[in-house]
Amino acid sequence: MAQDQSVVKEIDQPGQDLPTWDGWSTPLTLYNSYWLRSHTVSKFMLVRDRFKPRRDDIILATHPKSGTTWLKSLAFTVSTRSRFTFDNTPLLTSNPQRVVPFIGVMGGDLDNLEALPSPRLLSTHLPLSLLPPAVSTVGCRVVYLCREPKDAFVSRWHFENKIGTGAPISLDDTFRMFCQGISPFGPFWDHYLEYWKESLARPHEVMFLRYEEIVSDPLMVVRKLATFLGVPFTEEEEESGVAEQIVRFCSFDSLRNLDVNKTGAGVERAGGKILLEAASLFRKGKVGDWVNHMSKDMAEAMDHLVEDKFKGSGLEF
Repeated sequence: MAQDQSVVKEIDQPGQDLPTWDGWSTPLTLYNSYWLRSHTVSKFMLVRDRFKPRRDDIILATHPKSGTTWLKSLAFTVSTRSRFTFDNTPLLTSNPQRVVPFIGVMGGDLDNLEALPSPRLLSTHLPLSLLPPAVSTVGCRVVYLCREPKDAFVSRWHFENKIGTGAPISLDDTFRMFCQGISPFGPFWDHYLEYWKESLARPHEVMFLRYEEIVSDPLMVVRKLATFLGVPFTEEEEESGVAEQIVRFCSFDSLRNLDVNKTGAGVERAGGKILLEAASLFRKGKVGDWVNHMSKDMAEAMDHLVEDKFKGSGLEF
């Protein structure tokens, strides 16, 4: 793991030097206190300056490796069930990452988003502070999803080694960087806390979810999502088991076994170069898999870090 020795003070203006870090699958750049993939920084600068949120937008905000694909599938199916059936949903022919575009990157260029009809269902890995202030004022709804940090860390380590083209990144090096806050869209604790505090301040417009909730009680989450998104299940839908059907259709195993998620591109670089096949977006999806990779000392160190960073916030894992 090597740190770029040309690190200089952080600034806000594009076109000048920003702190960088070389140690992940691609270089990172520190922008407004968050580490972003260096090749995405200019696009994310445009997001904050030029993305125009609408009052009826739904934004799915997630910390990476926290169940983004699953949340996209659930939210899309819940919010569009009056337009699509389980037999003609776009999720049968397109990967969830394409069906719900990322704001500013991977097919979600701002011009493309502006052309989408309302209501828009969009997604982002950006912290709240790097989104336009209007996201917090125009009334659009935000669903935030995060994950128990040890599981998120292990999933991140696997992911980076899948998309990297150089030597594998060791678990120890990944752990040190992650716990220093140097990871894509990190520090993770600040990312979590921004949305947590916003959900406390605006509970009717910002929903805070944990990945573990979806795993333990997906039916509860689906009903909660439907109500939050303004499309609660009707009595007739409840009697016919629509919520249960959505849970089954969007289950981790069901999504992984769809033909569209077995082949084709899941993640691409600019220019269309495939970084990761769609099938690789589905690893295990298990809660507690960290025990198969992290030492006792690692786990205790991260638990202490999490306890310290979230102390007094009310956020616990």
